[in-house]
Amino acid sequence: MMQELNYIRCGDYFIPDIRLSKENRPIGRWGRIHRDYIKEHNPIRFNDLCLNGELWTYLADLNEQAQNRLELIIEQMKASEGVTEVIVRPIRERLHQKQKHQTQQRQNGKKNRDSWER
Repeated sequence: MMQELNYIRCGDYFIPDIRLSKENRPIGRWGRIHRDYIKEHNPIRFNDLCLNGELWTYLADLNEQAQNRLELIIEQMKASEGVTEVIVRPIRERLHQKQKHQTQQRQNGKKNRDSWER
């Protein structure tokens, strides 16, 4: 898929007018995990997605698909095990608190690493 490439003149030079697509969807947990995976195990694919400006859209789509699949699996497991919302609510709250705690730890760890690098 070739796109027409436009140039902007800056003094005596012509610079390619390259713009990334406007993607506002978050890549989420599953997108970040997959980004790290393809970056390490399939760098050619990662570079191709980056250079074509498709990485963010690809990861956002993947995150949505994974999240939908996870919700479907959870619903199927709840139905097969006879789990009701009364049982699920406290578990969901504990998971949310755990995720929040892990996020804070990651942010604090990053701050500590940044201070060491200076």
